[in-house]
Amino acid sequence: MISFAVSIIFRLIYLVILIVVLLSWIPIFDVRKEPLASLVKFYNIIMAPFKAVIPPIGMIDISPLIAFILLQIMEQLLVRILISFGL
Repeated sequence: MISFAVSIIFRLIYLVILIVVLLSWIPIFDVRKEPLASLVKFYNIIMAPFKAVIPPIGMIDISPLIAFILLQIMEQLLVRILISFGL
């Protein structure tokens, strides 16, 4: 049951990353207004470690892509460990 909750938390993190990245491509949305401001704050907290290590390539920021990959690996490992303990 705990493994299912962990999986849902990771899915919400993926969703936040995806929403903020997609909205960054659309200039009509003002990310300083709520509820987008809260999403962007959460996104910045999640992405800070990745952005510190991965520099942009020209005008392209690949840190969200790397974050997706590493978070999925982390989720799979964590869920497998929890399932192996029967949680």
